[in-house]
Amino acid sequence: MDQQLPSQQKKRLVVGMSGASGVTLAIQLLRIMKECPDWETHLVISKGAQTTIALETDYAMNQVEQLATAVYDIGDHGGNIASGTFHTAGMIIIPCSMKTVAGIACGYSDNLLLRAADVTLKERRTLVLVPRESPLSTIHLRNMLALAEAGAFLMPPVAPYYSGVNSLEEMNLQIIGKVLDKFGIELNGFKRWRN
Repeated sequence: MDQQLPSQQKKRLVVGMSGASGVTLAIQLLRIMKECPDWETHLVISKGAQTTIALETDYAMNQVEQLATAVYDIGDHGGNIASGTFHTAGMIIIPCSMKTVAGIACGYSDNLLLRAADVTLKERRTLVLVPRESPLSTIHLRNMLALAEAGAFLMPPVAPYYSGVNSLEEMNLQIIGKVLDKFGIELNGFKRWRN
């Protein structure tokens, strides 16, 4: 007997936060996605990201976690997002540290964040990395090239000067809008070139 999926089943987006600077981007993205009724967010936060949240924001961990539909412990190797049979639209790692870039590039899936990214690549789903580092070393560039060749999108949070932003929040909105565009999610207030 054929079983049909519910016609109103929500799409799933995996969101990873690693220990680079810029966690406000992830928090703003989660706040935006919470307002998207057709989407679920499945969040995994590294230990480094937990430290960065405390250093860069006034958010408590439970406040960040409440923005997601589901939250996974970084050490939970059996979490849903560790399996390719758990269908998702893909994954965003925002911000993405060079340690995380290196782990994904080498297939070193020793935690759930890296495993979820590995699954996203092997299942040919959309993987967007928002790497935060400057300057970039040759090693960083080689790792990012390997990921680009494997199909990942690398989207450093570059200031969109042409959009006429007047605040950090507006700049973040433009960066997030470009990231969500890879999943066909139209963000209110996102300014496209000459639109």
